[in-house]
Order: sequence, then C-alpha cells, then structure tokens
Amino acid sequence: MGVLYMRILVAEDDPKLRKSLVHILESSQLLADGVGNGTEALTYAMSGNYDGIILDIMMPEMDGIEVLKAMRREGLTTPVMFLTARTEVYQRVEGLDAGADDYLPKPFSTSELLARVRAMLRRKGAYTPDLLTFRDLILNRSTYELQYGSSVQILSGKEFQIMEMLMQRPNFIIPTEQFLSHIWGWDANVEVSVVWVHISNLRKKINAVQAPFEIRFVRNAGYILGEIK
Repeated sequence: MGVLYMRILVAEDDPKLRKSLVHILESSQLLADGVGNGTEALTYAMSGNYDGIILDIMMPEMDGIEVLKAMRREGLTTPVMFLTARTEVYQRVEGLDAGADDYLPKPFSTSELLARVRAMLRRKGAYTPDLLTFRDLILNRSTYELQYGSSVQILSGKEFQIMEMLMQRPNFIIPTEQFLSHIWGWDANVEVSVVWVHISNLRKKINAVQAPFEIRFVRNAGYILGEIK
C-alpha cells in the first residue's frame, strides 16, 4: 500500500493525550495536527484542510459540541468523531444530533481508535479499501481476518495491529520498539516479551492458512514479513 496523505485534526486539551493521539495517527500513515482548545479547533477545521476531525467535548473556550454546531452551520461536512470521558447516553445523543459521525469514550484501545478513524474516513469516501494485501495474503481491516486462498484465521486486536504494520511494509525490518510505541503507546510500560508472544501466535496463524510467508527475526534489528526462504 502506498503512503497516505490524509490529514486529521485532533482537538484535545490534555497535552499528553493529544501528543499520543497525533503519534498514533502518524504511525498509521496519516498526517495529524493537534490543537488544545475549541477556538483553535474551529479555526483549523474551517480551513477545509482536513479529511476527518477528532473532537474532545470538554475543551476550554468552546466545547466540542459548540465547535461542531458552528462547523455544520457554516456548511462544513468534514466527518467528526467525538472523543470524551463523558459516557452518559444523553450526551452521546446530543453530540450525534449536532452532526457527529461517531463517538468514542475514554479510555479506548489504539486498535478501536484506528478502526473508528478508518470508518470515519470511509464515510468521506476517501480512504483505502478495507483489504490490505501482500502478494495473495489478505488482511481484512473490518473483520480482523487473515486469509490465504480459502483458509481464514481471525486475529486478536494486537495480532491485527502487528500484522497490519508488517503488511504495510513487507520485506522491511520493523524494530520491536516501533511495535511497542505504535500499538501500546509511546509512554506504555510494556515488556518486549509481549511482542514476542503475539509474533509467535501470528506465525502459527500464518502457518494455519498455509501461506508461503514468514515473520523473521533479524538480530538486533527487528521483524520482517517476507516469503519463506
């Protein structure tokens, strides 16, 4: 898959979370800009330079719902996903009635965030297909299924994210640290052994679909997806 040049606006007043969100999106081949208050969010959004917007509801100056209402009044149809710790039903309804496309409560997993971002961008009609391929190996981003020929294996969330990274850059070494920062977060306290376990499970599932590919470990470098030697 080629490099993507889609741009997401992230409006989140928590600087640590905002930095993490931008990092996650950029690690998934998306361009991302971060702002910390509602006034900036509206100014940036009205530039029309974004393919999707992630809005926190509780922001200084203007809250997310006010920002979205102002965008829709001005005729801006950019897809919007609310990201908020407030999970009461009436607040979800208020956001959706204001013109939001989706709603993701905190805390959230990286895999769910990215899946919802992809869904949001598909509604705009500008994102890549759900199927990621390497030769005849297929990874279905909607169902988390790995398929080769008529054989299918369902991946867990973390297995899916690792496989997606490998299939986006086949025959390219990906450092273990990159898996950790992309999937678990740049500040997560996760042992390297966790990656080993998921890689081991992925190898078994690749074998189960009888695909002629393997995930190889390159000493002092990382992992690479390629054809069996």
